[in-house]
Amino acid sequence: MKVGSTRPRWLLGKSLAEDFARAFSLDVRSLSGPWLGRVRSHLCLRRKPVLWTVSALCWLNALAVSAAAAENSEVSASDPLIAVHDGFVDEKTCAACHADEAAAFAKSHHAKAMAVADDRSVLGNFNNIQFDRDGVAALFFRRDGRFFVRTEGPDGKQADYEVKYTFAYEPLQQYLVDLGGGRLQALDIAWDTQKQEWFWLGEGSAARPGSTFHWTGPFYRWNRTCIDCHSTDPRTNFEPQTNEYNSSYVATSIGCQSCHGGGAKHVEWARAKAANASTAAADPGLAKVDSNTCFACHARRTRLVDRYQPGGHFLDQFSPALLRSDLYFPDGQILDEVFEYGSFQQSKMAMAGVTCFDCHRPHEGTVKAEGNALCTQCHAETAPQRFAGNDPSGAFDTPAHTHHPQGSSGGSCANCHMPERTYMKVDPRRDHSFVVPRPDLSALYGTPNACTSCHAGQTNAWASEHLDGWYGKAWRERPTIAHAFARAAQNDVAAIEKLRRFLTDPEQPGIVRGSAIGEMTRLDGPATAADVRVAAGDPDPLVRIGAAEAAANLSADLRLDAIGGLLTDETRAVRVAAARVLGATPSLDVLGDQRRAFDAAVDDLRTYMEANADVAEAQSSYGSLLFGQGRTDEAEKAFRQAIVLDPTLSGAHINLAEFYRASGDNERSEQTYAEAVAANPERADLRYGHGLSLVRLKAMPDAIEELTAALRLDPANSRYRTTAAIALDSVGRTDDAFALFGPTTAGGATVDATLLGTAIQLGLKLGRYADTLRFAEALARLQPNDPQIEELVRQLQDAVQHGR
Repeated sequence: MKVGSTRPRWLLGKSLAEDFARAFSLDVRSLSGPWLGRVRSHLCLRRKPVLWTVSALCWLNALAVSAAAAENSEVSASDPLIAVHDGFVDEKTCAACHADEAAAFAKSHHAKAMAVADDRSVLGNFNNIQFDRDGVAALFFRRDGRFFVRTEGPDGKQADYEVKYTFAYEPLQQYLVDLGGGRLQALDIAWDTQKQEWFWLGEGSAARPGSTFHWTGPFYRWNRTCIDCHSTDPRTNFEPQTNEYNSSYVATSIGCQSCHGGGAKHVEWARAKAANASTAAADPGLAKVDSNTCFACHARRTRLVDRYQPGGHFLDQFSPALLRSDLYFPDGQILDEVFEYGSFQQSKMAMAGVTCFDCHRPHEGTVKAEGNALCTQCHAETAPQRFAGNDPSGAFDTPAHTHHPQGSSGGSCANCHMPERTYMKVDPRRDHSFVVPRPDLSALYGTPNACTSCHAGQTNAWASEHLDGWYGKAWRERPTIAHAFARAAQNDVAAIEKLRRFLTDPEQPGIVRGSAIGEMTRLDGPATAADVRVAAGDPDPLVRIGAAEAAANLSADLRLDAIGGLLTDETRAVRVAAARVLGATPSLDVLGDQRRAFDAAVDDLRTYMEANADVAEAQSSYGSLLFGQGRTDEAEKAFRQAIVLDPTLSGAHINLAEFYRASGDNERSEQTYAEAVAANPERADLRYGHGLSLVRLKAMPDAIEELTAALRLDPANSRYRTTAAIALDSVGRTDDAFALFGPTTAGGATVDATLLGTAIQLGLKLGRYADTLRFAEALARLQPNDPQIEELVRQLQDAVQHGR
């Protein structure tokens, strides 16, 4: 991954189990994994004897290179992290016989994903260039032919750091620095290859030295965040006892074996074939390359195993993030940096069997045709036989369809149906859900649409009028997931029925249905337990993952019945999700005969934890699971290890403090919060948790101070506002409590039913009927057709009209 693009959001759940569920999906591994396709044969029938001899000599030479590399595989002279791992060969071995593929791949961005810093690889200006912006300062310079940066280190002091590696190629390039202990850190100042200038990747104010999002912190650590997808067969090799790394890889950048798997067996096969074709094994010894290969890096996912094995199923090695409201817009378009998997899984293309290789050249990493010709491979007046059952045919590449001139930007299929969103400030990436422009949804929910994105300054209403004129108004009635997911994001329980219809609709993609069950249980767990059971039996593994994760929102006594069968699921991601939720169940005695299946699934979960031993979020989450199993000493150790890994990660402190609370030690819980707040006073979630811990100690003045501090730091958080108001009212400060809701209906806070209900109760208590009517009307809009709310509005209107 090119780091600096996403900040994980720690959201404190209703329980430790829910915290675990949230943290489990926090992962920002990403970016370019090459699409390396089937190796083409070099045999020529007309000149077979000559080329056969050449082939044999080629393989003998390759084997000599391979043997020499194996003998001296400890390190590379140019890159000390290179080690030819067991089952692999030196990447040069592949090029010896697959010259055409190697030449095509060498031109790709994948081939330039990472490189030793030298005059050829470094694109940035290191000629004594001073950067000073947004509170971040650095001097880029050269010394003795090497590349350096002078900037603020982990201790807050200025120091000189040598750039060891380049990271990515364009539209931006980052630089890696060795901070000791095997840690490679990515600078948060990157080089814009188009504008030819340095820029800061961060947002807002600069992070404190040593904190999560400072360039020296865990988020910018290559070994933790980026290693998966920029090198060949990377090994993290983290040592928990010392918190140091001994990372290695077969090749600095992405190479042939990143996608085809280790080449040692293939070399043996080729040698046997060159010696005697009739006795060569049928299996050429390479991993199958398909879309699962691409998804390994082009997805927002959590790794479940320590080493990615090319050729395996994606869901047996990773667990993808579903359509969370912090990651995707309500209509499924990309919001946060989620890459391509999640959006593509929503598309009709994916459901019809379209793969990455239908559009992309695997070695070059480029599209197979330019402009609309890429789309009209299938979307032409005559449908390809392969997709005849889905009938993608039609006359689309015409002004009659696009209503824009042929060849213009507005006439581009991709510009309308794959709108771009920019990440890392300079890197535009296309949405792969292949949406239809919907300015009507943009007006309701703020979703992007291609019309107003291109026609800057125009309104959604303007775009909708044009679409009405071109296509009639039927386009407004096209099925969409936006209404249901937008309502769910607003905590409207009325969304459950709409989401339930998705769950039972086989025409909906699995990722939509799996996401729907999660939202349903979040809104009302008890009312949706039967739906979880139905989802757990779905043939699509993404739906079953959604069911397993959703079970965290059910009461402990309902979980086993709903998802117990998933402990033996054929897909690792499902088993791990089920074990994670059931493992946090207060008593494992309820497992009964399924205890053996649970123990086996926990082995998968333990593998996940070992694969993420250097990730504080994962260790904190594991502590939650251990606590659920009653293993309190181990749980406390895991929570503390999470804090060691990332002292400024609020979630780890919260989980440790809540662990003490759940153990009955409220004083120690408050002390843990107080220590965390002292180190991180600007974290609203810590101030809020501290406030609640003070409430439990009946220290109400101090509690109110912390709760209002949390609200001041995060004024849009409706939970903080509601809790602060309840606390103020409890000590007789009802007027002050009601005053907190002043900006609510004006957009100062996220409005939900709980917040509005609290405002209404306080307003009625004070007799402030005119103000209360505003809140009641807002609640009626949020929950229409509720007779009790309608009656309340009527009574308040009557009271205001008569001056009461």
